[in-house]
Amino acid sequence: MDQPVYHLEDLIHLMDRLRDPEGGCPWDIKQTFDTIVPHTLEEAYEVADAIAREDWDELKKELGDLIFQAIFYSKLADEKGWFNFHDVIDGLVNKMLRRHPHVFPDGSLRRTAAAASAALNDDQLHQQWDQIKQQERAERSSAESVTTESALDNLTDGLPGLIKAWKLQKKASKVGFDWDNVEGVQQQLLSELKEIEDASDPAHIEEEIGDLLFCAVNLARYHGVHPEMALTKANVKFERRFRAMESLSKSQQKVFESLSLQEKDALWNQVKSQEK
Repeated sequence: MDQPVYHLEDLIHLMDRLRDPEGGCPWDIKQTFDTIVPHTLEEAYEVADAIAREDWDELKKELGDLIFQAIFYSKLADEKGWFNFHDVIDGLVNKMLRRHPHVFPDGSLRRTAAAASAALNDDQLHQQWDQIKQQERAERSSAESVTTESALDNLTDGLPGLIKAWKLQKKASKVGFDWDNVEGVQQQLLSELKEIEDASDPAHIEEEIGDLLFCAVNLARYHGVHPEMALTKANVKFERRFRAMESLSKSQQKVFESLSLQEKDALWNQVKSQEK
């Protein structure tokens, strides 16, 4: 008998069953918005990790887990009468239609290709995207009687440090607070290294290392590199090489921990050369 192929409605039904007070799963029933958040963060990082490792089978599984998180939150909200998953999808599609007028000029999802406007380059697309988002924020602020006072408003406090630094710099850049060229960032990076050398106490060293990392994010931004993805890939590369070093040491019947730093460095270089 063939395995059934399930669809989105099946996943929503599955969540309804899991949260059913009578006959559902005790663990799922007792969950709240707050208790699910750590799992959501973990699933998001596992998606990023699968991409960094180019493990596409694993990515398929992790994307499923991430979608399940959205279904879970929507079910919790539905139980409170706020919204359901179909409302989430409706809101998302409407937002994407609104933010892509070059693809959907009449605001309709079911339109002919001939109705689309001329192709835009990357700079024009970013400018259009930003203008639409600013208009949305202005409308939202007007509706909520909230005044936007800073170019840095509307940033999530709970973002990881690298991502928040990247977003802060992007927002500041849009109002002209930025380096004229990448050389200025590179000089600042060297300056921050010197300030770490000159720092005399732990608190000052911590502060200067923070400045160094913030500047490194700026350098990544200038090169069009997302710092979080770059670091994730660097972590994957280091782990791969380190494990290979341990395997080489074992194949040579040596105890890795007992090797000198020079011997470990030689193994590292051997592993690097084999990757080329």
